[in-house]
Amino acid sequence: MKSEDPPIIVREDFGCGTNLLWNALTNHSEMKKWYFEALDDFQPEVGFKTEFKVQSENRLFTHQWEVLEVIPGEKITYSWRFSEYSGASTSCFEVLGNQDSSSLQLTILVQEDFPDDIPEFKRESCIGGWNYFIHGNLKKHLTAI
Repeated sequence: MKSEDPPIIVREDFGCGTNLLWNALTNHSEMKKWYFEALDDFQPEVGFKTEFKVQSENRLFTHQWEVLEVIPGEKITYSWRFSEYSGASTSCFEVLGNQDSSSLQLTILVQEDFPDDIPEFKRESCIGGWNYFIHGNLKKHLTAI
């Protein structure tokens, strides 16, 4: 993924209210259920930082997140870096809707280029991963609640 690439945008509608969606996106115990089980801690507060490891085949990815923006119930943005690799991006989750139905728009922006030789950093891999999380895991998680 390169900084000159257009943003990756993933949208999904949910049959639950915005409060439930926001909680799934920002509550540590809920995030572990659909997002990253290895996530040790998360606080939806500007300046909060966390780090956790994910193994993919024979590669280790130490995720380093920092929360950059929070509008409670509406929007959260955090940066992504990996201690083993160059590159940086942001993930911005925007929640819309009401107490009966909600939608999510996720926008991924690359600030610093990621390495070309790592399959997980290909644009197609990133799109596939976010589709898996949002259209698959998060949708199933919220439907089951």
